Amino acid sequence: MPDSTTPIHKPFVPVFHARAAYACDPSVTRGRLLPEDESPTRSPFQRDRDRIVHAGAFRKLKYKTQVFVYHEGDYFRTRLTHSLEVAQIARSISRQLGLDEDLAEAVALAHDLGHTPFGHAGEDAMHEVMAPYGGFDHNDQTIRVLTELEARYAGFEGLNLTWETLEGVAKHNGPLVAEGMPDVPPTIAGLNKRFDLQLDSYASLEAQVAALADDIAYNNHDLDDGLRAGFFDLDDVAELPLVGDLIADVREQHPGLAEPRLIHEVIRRMINRMVEDVIGNARTTLMAMKPASADEIRQAGRTIIRFSDNLKRDEKSLRDFLATRMYRHYKVNRVTSKARRIVQQLFEIFFNEPGTLPTEWQAAAGRSAQAYELAGQDPDAGRARIICDYIAGMTDRYAMKEYQRLFDLSFEKNQ
Repeated sequence: MPDSTTPIHKPFVPVFHARAAYACDPSVTRGRLLPEDESPTRSPFQRDRDRIVHAGAFRKLKYKTQVFVYHEGDYFRTRLTHSLEVAQIARSISRQLGLDEDLAEAVALAHDLGHTPFGHAGEDAMHEVMAPYGGFDHNDQTIRVLTELEARYAGFEGLNLTWETLEGVAKHNGPLVAEGMPDVPPTIAGLNKRFDLQLDSYASLEAQVAALADDIAYNNHDLDDGLRAGFFDLDDVAELPLVGDLIADVREQHPGLAEPRLIHEVIRRMINRMVEDVIGNARTTLMAMKPASADEIRQAGRTIIRFSDNLKRDEKSLRDFLATRMYRHYKVNRVTSKARRIVQQLFEIFFNEPGTLPTEWQAAAGRSAQAYELAGQDPDAGRARIICDYIAGMTDRYAMKEYQRLFDLSFEKNQ
């Protein structure tokens, strides 16, 4: 018999979740833009997930950053590690709710493919330089990557993903057509004409799960990275309602625990707390709604996958803290300023001196300008869109190397 000091561990009890009536069913997918024979060994959503993982744009996420530029340390998150963490959280939530895990994972893995180098700084700079030419939206750029820019398969451009995956990526943050909303971004608008994504409705639960998993991942992991970077310490975050009691619990249960392990333990407990809150809140909502299909979810008129009111309030306190103490930290501001200038100046030189573009991109820019002109549109906008594609597809380190090649007056580096 164990004595009174022996810890009692709860055993894992496997629970097998049948597919819920409101989940997306791969056997009745709305298909692909270009019809294909489906795989005998993988569902359509599994196949989508696999195509995303093998995409060149996905591999590039290894050297695209969230907050820290890639050379600042190997430990900090990149877009790749973030996407993997989002996918893991999305699968966990989906399994508990009886959703299609493969679809949720596909949307989670794809959601950052359109991001520029240098995180939000690069995106802001790209939006500024593209403002006269239709603007820039990272979600629209993701759809552009998935449907046009990935040139790998013999029979089609892009990845030819299912309707459900494309819908999930396009609408994971909610409808794109409603009174008072801005115009639909150009790539999504063009795709919608060929493959009606029902832009006035909400996305599937799987896509909603991927969207909230994104919030859970970046809040917790930015907190982790900020602590390890020394922007603030545990005593600072102990004042936050979502964090303070967890820090106290870990210190009580593990006195003298080394700080890196203490941080890890607090972060994992925070993730668990958020995941459990989402699952419990969703179950309550779904029990009250009793939706009989995925389409009923799309027409529900609101987001189903969300935090409880109490946790949402606490999560906002965390986001406000990170905005003040991390995202606007002077060290981040300095890197942000430099990154913004790199993106702006690369765009300017490529636009004003298109002969500086690599040969294949020069040809693409010329074709795009001609196509825009034939359609009665500004040919400069066509050329700008291809330059945007080129820069947005760069990793942080490649953008810095291109900048050095173009602006460093040492000719031996200009290769």
